[in-house]
Amino acid sequence: MRPPPIKLLPYRKPTLGRDYWLLDDALPDPLAVRARCLARSDWSQGYPYRPEAWPGMRAIPALLPDELALLESWVCTSTSRSRLWVQAAPDGSHLNHNCVQVVGEDECGPRPHTDSRALCRYAAVLYLNPQAPEYCGTSFYRQRLPDGRMGGNTVMPPHVNLVEALGTRHVPLGSFAEDVRIPYRFNRLLLYSANLIHSASAYCGQLLADKRMAAVFFWMAT
Repeated sequence: MRPPPIKLLPYRKPTLGRDYWLLDDALPDPLAVRARCLARSDWSQGYPYRPEAWPGMRAIPALLPDELALLESWVCTSTSRSRLWVQAAPDGSHLNHNCVQVVGEDECGPRPHTDSRALCRYAAVLYLNPQAPEYCGTSFYRQRLPDGRMGGNTVMPPHVNLVEALGTRHVPLGSFAEDVRIPYRFNRLLLYSANLIHSASAYCGQLLADKRMAAVFFWMAT
């Protein structure tokens, strides 16, 4: 039985100022935020410790209201939006907004995906480990077809996520190729259109203080 044909996505080259935005020195006191996160005792564990789709461990909230408001003001200015909000699904669930995530080098690798268009228009990641290497940033990906040709990278209506757009959750290894990589830099906020295929580029560290630490955010916008 022949496998179903590969569904091609539209391609849009990730471009600074149109598809993603960078804010270095995002918070006035990032070390205080990091220390607060390191001192937490309410972590939830994910893969490989529990059968979860997400790796490492995480906790909510990452930022205090005044810290979050500072970032949201910049997001609105950068994207020319007037309002941001966290969208809930019909069942009341929502994405893990304002969540700090810590993932070590042995806990996961890159997992190209898109975020749900039904729940967010923009996503962002704030890097919170001053010692993490640059290669542990965030990458944008595009399709790589079985014959080596390159496909697209963007989920568009009527689909809300990558699984819907491709028609399957299971794709062969090597189905995605890195297109653009944003280096990890302490206290850098990377904001991007959530319908672009993306992933953490890599993870690092064995101990809590050494692992890739980042806060993640998901916003709808008008």
